[in-house]
Amino acid sequence: MSNNPSLNELSKSQQLMNLEEQYGAHNYHPLPVVLHKGEGIYVWDVEGKRYFDFLSSYSAVNQGHCHPRIVKALKDQADVLCLTSRAFYNDALCEYEEFMHNFFGYDRILPMNTGAEGVETALKLARRWGAVKKGIDNEKIKIICCDGNFHGRTVTVITMSNDPSSYAQYGPLTPGFIRVPYNNVDALREALDEFGDEVCAFIAEPIQGEAGVFVPDDGYLKKCFDLCHEHNVLFIADEVQTGIARTGRMLCCEHDGIRPDIVILGKALGGGVLPVSACLADDDIMLNIKPGEHGSTFGGFPLAARVAVEALKVVRDEHLVENAEKMGQIFRDEIKKIHSPFIEQVRGRGLLNAIVTKPVGGKTAWEICLKMKENGLLAKPTHDHIIRFAPPLCINEEQLREAIEIIRRTFDEMANA
Repeated sequence: MSNNPSLNELSKSQQLMNLEEQYGAHNYHPLPVVLHKGEGIYVWDVEGKRYFDFLSSYSAVNQGHCHPRIVKALKDQADVLCLTSRAFYNDALCEYEEFMHNFFGYDRILPMNTGAEGVETALKLARRWGAVKKGIDNEKIKIICCDGNFHGRTVTVITMSNDPSSYAQYGPLTPGFIRVPYNNVDALREALDEFGDEVCAFIAEPIQGEAGVFVPDDGYLKKCFDLCHEHNVLFIADEVQTGIARTGRMLCCEHDGIRPDIVILGKALGGGVLPVSACLADDDIMLNIKPGEHGSTFGGFPLAARVAVEALKVVRDEHLVENAEKMGQIFRDEIKKIHSPFIEQVRGRGLLNAIVTKPVGGKTAWEICLKMKENGLLAKPTHDHIIRFAPPLCINEEQLREAIEIIRRTFDEMANA
């Protein structure tokens, strides 16, 4: 007789995970939880168990799951007009473009869908500016990027990565990139001194999220920004994960008091209901791309435009910037009080935080996250030993302290197991 459980004996979650294992591509390694419902800072699995969501879909759900205002904006527009393509104007996009100009203060927006598309768009804007405005030979244009970056998954974008899991065996990769150490102003200076005449842009994340919430030194971004302008080089800020209030500022670059030449937005711009991304820049950069030279069928489609406007209004009206700053400080202060052999470092800004762990008794960050899941909180390791904690920005202090207690109890249980 077989010892394998029958289909009826498996939990609903296991049945569904088996379907993904059988029919889905194996390009993710999720925690073993199958989510069915979300509201605010919580999600529920298909068995009805509730969890604190401390990943927020990699900061795409800053406003909270299924925010009623954002969902209403989506539904209201869906009843009127969903898609036109950019072959025609649509009223939602025109109003969205004006709103973004007023909200962020850049001359223009180029709307796209995913964060990776936003990055690709920024690279094209920079290269075109380098050729047209700076006069660099088209075959010699270079962009400087940083070690440890994560800007997306397209072939060109993975060229910037030094993580083999991103770029290995996807060659040939795109030429024209120079990589320097992150949080190292001298390295950028040396690269600009050597190649500056051929460099059109420097691209960086204000905080490296996928690298484990690597927060650079205070003033790093400002020094890089100043160096770029000394060499007539554009400063591109990838704010896909750090933007839209996540770090206690509307844009993370505001911590260093700079206004990047190009800003890439995504994730929370879609309010957790649609993929929406955008590049922001002024006329001198944006208007070098002419009709027919870049685009997207869905970029700026009516649903996305209405959702993005409402998503940003929610951030403003509910004071999520201020809440992220306040709750983030409480989180770091309290987590630093946990005495555990697993905890090596606590770091972050606003509500983008991480615990750097060290293995004890063969137990790693993955096992810690599994135990937190059992205790009712979802988070995920990155780079095997770092656990990122990024709840929706609508979390209040009572909820935050309850979640912190789950984290504290989990580390205690792991140490005593």
